[in-house]
Parts: sequence; C-alpha cells; structure tokens
Amino acid sequence: QVQLVESGGGSVQPGGSLRLSCAASGFTFSNYYMRWVRQAPGKGLEWVSGISSDGRNTYYADSVKGRFTISRDNAKNTLYLQMNSLKSEDTAVYYCAKEPYRGQRTQVTVSS
Repeated sequence: QVQLVESGGGSVQPGGSLRLSCAASGFTFSNYYMRWVRQAPGKGLEWVSGISSDGRNTYYADSVKGRFTISRDNAKNTLYLQMNSLKSEDTAVYYCAKEPYRGQRTQVTVSS
C-alpha cells in the first residue's frame, strides 16, 4: 500500500525558510518521478515541483523557481522541498505526490 507522509510545515515570516520532507513507503521509491503540489485557501491544486526518479532532473513552477529546491534521497525513500524566501502567496497545504496518490499534507503559513 502506497504511503506518503509529509512533515516540516509550519508558520514563518515572509523571507523565511522551511524544509518539507515526505517519507514514502509501499512502492519502489527509486523507480518513480515524484512531485510536490499545493493548494492555497480557496484555490485549486497547483503543481509546484517535480524530480526524476534518479534525482538528476528537476522541474519548477515559475512561481517558485529560484526559491524552492526539490531533492530526494532514494536510500532513505524520502523526498524533500527546501523553500527559501517564502512569500505570503506560498501559504497553502503542501502534498507530495506519486500519481495517482497524494500524501496527507502539511500546512505552510507565511505571515508577518
């Protein structure tokens, strides 16, 4: 059974940083492209970032490019999202995803 468990969310001031983690189990993590998606209050689901199975290729939405870094540790079955220079518009619930599955989410709130 696929399980994706996010952690690392919280409340930060604008300009701050957070690192999200996603512990994966129930499938061969190193074989799959993984992604982060988010949903802001009152808005639809937004793709944030993706990473190839071997970690060599990374992809970002324009809204986070240059501020967020996706990475993975296949030995630990863990996906990461380093978020720097956070803005109020980054406030959302964040999910890691392996289609068609999503994790349980973690809340990120950016506010002064």
